[in-house]
Amino acid sequence: MIFHALLACLLVLSGVALVHAKHRHRALYVELQSLERERDSLDVEWGKLQLEQSTWATHERIESLARKRLGLRLPPMSETVLVTP
Repeated sequence: MIFHALLACLLVLSGVALVHAKHRHRALYVELQSLERERDSLDVEWGKLQLEQSTWATHERIESLARKRLGLRLPPMSETVLVTP
């Protein structure tokens, strides 16, 4: 009789553990999907930021800003000195 009661108790505990493990698995899977969506969103944003950076750092834009804001210019050939080793 005691053996049957112990066996029934172990069976119930096993079922509860199984339900708990399934619930934990589902919760972790939902979290994984959420994190994957966030990763994908951040990848898209990173791509946009790289594109924006490459646009802001073009040679033509930098040269234009140097001329307009800083008043820089290319020196004439008469002011250019070629240094050789």
